[in-house]
Amino acid sequence: MSSTNRSNARDSHISDYYVTPSKPILDLFEALKESECCDLFTANDGKLHWWHKYLDPCAGGDENNEMSYPKVIQSLGVHKEYIKTIDFRENSKAEIKADFLQCSWSEKYKVVITNPPFNIAEDIIKKSFEFVEDGGYVIMLLRLNFFGSKKRKEFWQNNMPILTFVHRERISFTNGQTDSIEYMHCVWKKGVTQNFTKLSII
Repeated sequence: MSSTNRSNARDSHISDYYVTPSKPILDLFEALKESECCDLFTANDGKLHWWHKYLDPCAGGDENNEMSYPKVIQSLGVHKEYIKTIDFRENSKAEIKADFLQCSWSEKYKVVITNPPFNIAEDIIKKSFEFVEDGGYVIMLLRLNFFGSKKRKEFWQNNMPILTFVHRERISFTNGQTDSIEYMHCVWKKGVTQNFTKLSII
């Protein structure tokens, strides 16, 4: 499937599911571990603090695939019971089958992290701040060109991430083939506002 068709399929947000591979997620956490802005890791063994709570609002997974972010987060030391998962797809492995944009509860999380559908990514980011605790993180996998577009100018003026990790290798979502799109993980810290982002290539 071409990059255009693959991307348009994800944009539809209704049928096709594309698995986020583990490597770029592991690369992200390795970069976070080295960042002086991040307090997610223990000093002695480089593992994530096991008691921090995580939320993946577009968790994915199906009968043939694990949920990508929860799988990696568990491998880095977080207990399964500290990871809540949501997905609107009925065949997802997520704990809660629901539209995240319609969800509401009082529990807060140290990290909200996901690969959101492109066409509602801005809404997912804004909604995530309702669920993250003060000083916690919102982390999203986005196309690098998400920084573009006139309609998102105001969003970026008011919601600049503290860190931006651009993946130097194009990510393969289907059949081991990469497409023509570069991706980045953007990291926001609740309570921190600034008009610039620290950008790194990973």
